[in-house]
Amino acid sequence: MKAPWLHHGAFFFAGILFDPLEENLAMGKLLDGQIALVTGSSSGIGAAIAIALGEAGAKVVVNHHSDKSLNGAEEVLEKIKAAGSDGFIRQCDISKEEEVRAMFAEIFSRYGTVDIVVANAGIQQDASLLDMTLEQWNKVISTNLTGQFLCAREAAREFKRRGVVEGRSRAAGKIICMSSVHEVIPWSGHVNYAASKGGVKLLMQSMAQELAPYKIRVNSLAPGAIKTRINEDAWDTPEDEKKLLELIPYGRVGVPEDVAKAAVWLASDESDYVTGTTLFVDGGMTLYPGFADNG
Repeated sequence: MKAPWLHHGAFFFAGILFDPLEENLAMGKLLDGQIALVTGSSSGIGAAIAIALGEAGAKVVVNHHSDKSLNGAEEVLEKIKAAGSDGFIRQCDISKEEEVRAMFAEIFSRYGTVDIVVANAGIQQDASLLDMTLEQWNKVISTNLTGQFLCAREAAREFKRRGVVEGRSRAAGKIICMSSVHEVIPWSGHVNYAASKGGVKLLMQSMAQELAPYKIRVNSLAPGAIKTRINEDAWDTPEDEKKLLELIPYGRVGVPEDVAKAAVWLASDESDYVTGTTLFVDGGMTLYPGFADNG
């Protein structure tokens, strides 16, 4: 019989009290006292990650690209503050080195350091190979690949300078790159995007190899089909969603919060022995479901 003072869900096993509520409360502050930057966090996956990091206790720098995305950034910051954390909004085109350096300088001025960098900002400019312009190619590569390099480099310099701070995190710092299932799945009509994400894969792995001796962890998240504005035309009607589900063995289209939960884990000490890894959040899309009945 359960002791009357135990709330619903708590239980004893082998003389040990297991309390899921207490565990959930502890999990809610996995990142207490840490400083996080999430690029491209005024909407979509980036917004969900920024909010989740704030809910986990981190102060969050909400990055947006332009005035058009400012309203979204303000809404994200409001949710972070409602969760009991803090942060500020910083405009920056992450493809431009001088703007990235200025953004990190402001972070250091306000908070002294940074602990977590989620290099999330990315774009698509789609066209067939035959019709794609050099401008479309360069724009996507500059944002999706060069932008991640610039942010990761500035973060790594700070992590190496500061080192591990006892009681803050077991790592000197955590870099999370935003990749895609298209780091391994070719994508006709999107050669610039697929090339950028294939580049992110080896950028992440090479950085992880180089930085691990400094106790700096580098990993990637690779979402599959996630319901965001960038791909709304693929799921916004029942017919479109049904067709999309043919690519997803798990039977549902993902939501930004699916990726955000994975980001919190990768940013926390719960994943301290994980570096150089791409974590696919894709409902099994990379299992190539077309081969399930045609192998």
